[in-house]
Amino acid sequence: MDQPSANAHLIAVLAGAAGLYGLFSYYALKHTDERRKMVFRLIYTAVVLMAETWLVHHLVTAGPTFLGSFEIPVSIAIAGVMISTVWTPQLSEWFISPLTNMFDGGRERLEPKPLYSAAQARRKRGQWTEAIAEVRRQLAQFPDDFEGIMLLAGILAEDMKDVPGAEIALNNFCNKATVPPRQVFAAFTQLADWQLKLIADVDGARASLQKIIERFPGTELALQAQQRVAHLAAAEQMIMAKHDRQAVYVPEGVHNVGLLASTEFLKPKEPEPGQLAAAYVKQLELHPHDNEAREKLAMIYATHFQRLDLATMELEQLIREPKQSPRQVAEWLNQLASYQVNLGASVATVCATLQRIVDDFPHTPAAERAQLRLGRINSEIKGREATANVKLGEYEQRAGLKYGRPGDQSGRSSF
Repeated sequence: MDQPSANAHLIAVLAGAAGLYGLFSYYALKHTDERRKMVFRLIYTAVVLMAETWLVHHLVTAGPTFLGSFEIPVSIAIAGVMISTVWTPQLSEWFISPLTNMFDGGRERLEPKPLYSAAQARRKRGQWTEAIAEVRRQLAQFPDDFEGIMLLAGILAEDMKDVPGAEIALNNFCNKATVPPRQVFAAFTQLADWQLKLIADVDGARASLQKIIERFPGTELALQAQQRVAHLAAAEQMIMAKHDRQAVYVPEGVHNVGLLASTEFLKPKEPEPGQLAAAYVKQLELHPHDNEAREKLAMIYATHFQRLDLATMELEQLIREPKQSPRQVAEWLNQLASYQVNLGASVATVCATLQRIVDDFPHTPAAERAQLRLGRINSEIKGREATANVKLGEYEQRAGLKYGRPGDQSGRSSF
């Protein structure tokens, strides 16, 4: 090989080696936390490799000699030792770290998080002012931390009985546009609970829940808030009863109760189904989104008055309400199917109801349960038909339906 060709070949080899060394350097710098030490290693290694390359090239071009046959291997060995002194710890870490990372987590940087253990400890000791100061210190570094703001509000409301202060803290947090909707919902519902339980402020609790409805209209969160608003009246009555206790008339007991043949007449009478239905109708007039009241009304229509049409109407209104959870809708459809089985609906009608679960919520546990129930629906209907069916008297059937809603065209108010 002539001299120009040899030089060109050498330059190509050196260029390829330089490229590989550049890639190695990039990988090494990318996977280290000690960049200065790594830069030193790379420069040191490059100098040693260039010196060794020059020496070997010089010995080769000088021609074969007796000592030259020993000088090249010895120089390469010396260069290897020099390089190994700086690279052995790093190479060992690279090769062994995949195994050790399984036990110590490796070099992954932990995401900084607030620590509230000191605040919790002070809270348990009754040092509420110091606990609040500690929480605020953490919130200064992590202002969007939901756990911290709820801890701060909890200390203010539950320990220091400062519900207005807790309300201010939660309002300031929830007014941020970056706060997730679920956190806003949790904050205002907790505030409503504090307003009810700690200071008996029903109007304040209603206002807190109304913020959810106004901020997330037409969503599942707004629907849940409406459910809570619908039950505030009952909470208000309980609060008023606690603060305005009246004398309770206790009738005289039965004499010689131990000598009576039967004491069945002494048991408290359950409310009449018609009265319960009327109460639920009135509740729904005030709060149409009260799922619990509508569900109970449907049960009374089906079980006490044998009116599948009215029970179906109430459950269908629940099912078609926007933003209901799939799990809840599937439960109502299953309940409707049970009413249809109990009240003698056709097999096709029951199957169509269960098929709605399969079609509306495919690949869910509810759909799988509906499929299983569809497979045994014939035996379920036969089992119901074999059960003794005690019919209500004519008066009892009409008693619960005479309580209708004003202007209702569904047929509840007339039978």
